[in-house]
Amino acid sequence: MLNKVPEITIYFWIIKIMATTVGETAADFLNVNLHLGLTGTSVIMGLLLLTFLVVQMRVNKYIPWIYWVTVVLLSIFGTLLTDNLVDNLGVSLQTTTTLFSVALIGTFAWWYISEKTLSIHSIYTTRRELFYWMAILFTFALGTAAGDLVAESLQLGYATSALIFGGLIALVTFAYYVFKANAIAAFWIAYILTRPLGASCGDLLSQPTANGGLGLGTVGTSMLFLLTILALVAYLSVAHSKGAFSHRDTN
Repeated sequence: MLNKVPEITIYFWIIKIMATTVGETAADFLNVNLHLGLTGTSVIMGLLLLTFLVVQMRVNKYIPWIYWVTVVLLSIFGTLLTDNLVDNLGVSLQTTTTLFSVALIGTFAWWYISEKTLSIHSIYTTRRELFYWMAILFTFALGTAAGDLVAESLQLGYATSALIFGGLIALVTFAYYVFKANAIAAFWIAYILTRPLGASCGDLLSQPTANGGLGLGTVGTSMLFLLTILALVAYLSVAHSKGAFSHRDTN
C-alpha cells in the first residue's frame, strides 16, 4: 500500500487544531444539548469511529476525506474517554493525565521496538497504521486531560491555557527550525500539544461568560470549525487528485 497519512503542511496543522476543537465542543453538544449522556454519546461515537477506522484501514492509500473524518471521530472519542473516567468513574484529572501519558509512551515504545521507526512518512503496512491510530487516540485523550487539568483544576482559565500550550508549540517549532531538533520527536510533541490547545480554544469560544468563555455555544463553535474543516478537506482532495501533494514512501 501507499503511505496512508498526509504530508505535514500548514493545512495539516490547521485542520488538526480545528479537529481537536470540534472534539471538545461536539462531545459537549451530544452529551449535554442532545441529552445523550456520556454513555450514550460514547456508544454512538464509538460505533462511528469503528466504522470509519475499518474503512480507513481497508483503503490502500491516503484519501483526504476518509482520513480526516477518522481524525475528527478520534478526537471526539478521545475526549469522551477522559470525560468518562473523570465524570462517571470519579478519576482525578491528575490521574488520567498520568494514565494516558503512560499509555502513549508505551504505544511509542511498542511501535519503535516493532518497526524501528516512529516516522509517519512510512505508514504503508497495516501494523504501522494500527500503531499510528493507537498513538493518535492516546494523544487526544491525554490532551483532553492535560488541558482540563491546566484550565480547570489549576484554575488558570481557558485563555491562559490556550496561551500556554500555544507557546509550547511555538517553542517546539523554534527548536526544530533553529536548533534542528529531531523531526519525528518535534512532530509528535507538537501533535500532542495541539490537543489541549484546541480543547482550550473550544472551551474558550463555547463556554458561558460566567465560566470564563465567550459564550458562543457548542453548536455555533462546532459548526464554524466543521465547515472550515470541510472546506479545507475539499480543497486538499482536489489538490491531491491532481498530484499537488505527493507522498514519500521512505523511512
